Amino acid sequence: MTHLTFEEITEKHLIDIKEIYNYYVLNTTISFHTEELDIDQIKASVMNKNPRYKSYVIIDVKEIVGYVLITQFKSKQAYDISGEVTIYLKPNCLGQGIGKQALIFIEEVAKEQKFNSLMATICMENTRSKSLFEKNGYEQCALFKEVGYKFERKLDIGSFQKIL
Repeated sequence: MTHLTFEEITEKHLIDIKEIYNYYVLNTTISFHTEELDIDQIKASVMNKNPRYKSYVIIDVKEIVGYVLITQFKSKQAYDISGEVTIYLKPNCLGQGIGKQALIFIEEVAKEQKFNSLMATICMENTRSKSLFEKNGYEQCALFKEVGYKFERKLDIGSFQKIL
């Protein structure tokens, strides 16, 4: 397993993040977007105005290999003790333990920010992501059937939660 560093996302990272994310948009059901996002859309999705929600690029020896973030789970105030965690890695970086290190890192950030629980929303076809979260203490707490449509098929999503 490699030693990673994490750096808060700034505008200088947006092109790399866009390339990573749009790969999943165009080639997988991991993202439910069906059209590529532009830089402004990427910026809005990863750079939060609320400083409690944190976003980081994942760096392996000066190369950005992915990104990890906590976003707002729901917009009503009572939900403020919960966040949603998202991890995207470059396709050639899968299976190297990077996702696990990123998850451990972002959970520590979430604890520092006083979150009680984290949620992950995963397309049920994404067995790699399901396995990562389950192996790290997340439990499936919901299944929504046929809520997405991409690549000529209906898709299910699962919600996975971990109490910190």
